[in-house]
Amino acid sequence: MLGNENQSRKAGNLAGFLDIGSSKNVCLIVQPGPSSKRAQDGAEIVGASCVRSRGVKSGVVTDFDEAANAVRTCVSQAERMTGATLDSISVSFSCGRLRSQIFAANAEIATGVVSQEDISRCLRGARSFAVRDGRRLVHMNELGYRLDGQHGSHHPRGMAARRLTADLHAVTADDAPLRNLAILADKCFLRLGSMVVAPYTSAMAATSEEERRLGVTAIDIGGGTVKIAMFSDGRFVHADVIPVGADHITYDIARGLQTPFAEAERIKALYGTLVSAQSDSHETFSYPLAGDEDAGLHHSNKADLAEIISHRAAMMASLIVERLDRSGVSEYVGDKIILTGGGSELVGMAEFMANRLSRSVRIARPAAAFELPQSLSGPAFSTVVGMVATGLSPASVAMRIESKDIAPQGYLGRVGQWLMTGL
Repeated sequence: MLGNENQSRKAGNLAGFLDIGSSKNVCLIVQPGPSSKRAQDGAEIVGASCVRSRGVKSGVVTDFDEAANAVRTCVSQAERMTGATLDSISVSFSCGRLRSQIFAANAEIATGVVSQEDISRCLRGARSFAVRDGRRLVHMNELGYRLDGQHGSHHPRGMAARRLTADLHAVTADDAPLRNLAILADKCFLRLGSMVVAPYTSAMAATSEEERRLGVTAIDIGGGTVKIAMFSDGRFVHADVIPVGADHITYDIARGLQTPFAEAERIKALYGTLVSAQSDSHETFSYPLAGDEDAGLHHSNKADLAEIISHRAAMMASLIVERLDRSGVSEYVGDKIILTGGGSELVGMAEFMANRLSRSVRIARPAAAFELPQSLSGPAFSTVVGMVATGLSPASVAMRIESKDIAPQGYLGRVGQWLMTGL
């Protein structure tokens, strides 16, 4: 149970995970279990909090003071449950115009037998290639190795070959937004332990190992962004972020009905739907107008509301189709789509997206072996739960390449140093 046995816990034994979103900040503090291939085995959530986000738009920090106040509040609430202050914290991100690329890196094997140094040399060359245009390498995972051009090896060390080829997937990002996140962490007196790609962590929580092996696309509809992660043969092969989310639906409602944003959010939660019915035009609701000094109530109906919502949802679906087509890996991933994130809970969203994308779609909640607080167990919390899965599992950090273009010390020195692999 959260908050019990606080006196026996030490900060050094705890792991903190923070999802800084456009609409909410979520912090989980976890007591890791015994070392295991499964991240959650024996792990226990000992601190959790969720507060409204401020100073962040579409995943990008826009106001340091507001963002810092919201983050400090979120982390301190979770820390109070544990009775300890975190030594460091992991942060997810979706900013920086994420870009995926799949490429091959080669190394000649002088001895005729692949050594660990040969593999490292190949991966160092891959890193240099990935950042050739000045962007930051934030994630790289192995898709497989080829020995003298022959496919099929995932563990080439000790095998005979004259030429080693690594097939890799890398995700890069613009530098400035990541540095701003690091500066934000420093303003909150937090030591930044690692930064992980949000589309990947969300997908790891919402999809099963079998789904990733067969091929799946995970789409997280958040408040300010739509995050996309694609898997084929169990490997992470593509990531993308669209700077449009469920909050844009709320803005459309506020603008269309001329009502305050908070009221528009309430209307969306109570009456919003993408499923039309003949009775919708007769089902009315009341709301105040923005800036109306008389405080009189105005009226609209569910049919008009559904039209506002469906227009934005259709635009969102068109952008998703465009990004999936542009990915270049759709034919390998297959047609199955997993929908998660807070925006996926809008009534009728799964059916609407299935029709627009012409694919099989299901809504997924984050799957975790540990017990989640009821308030944090919905699709809106897939990203932070996935951070726990990737952050605690020894198998998930198979590659770590030090960044040479940032000072190695201090909070900026830790940005970009952790490169999480897929499976």
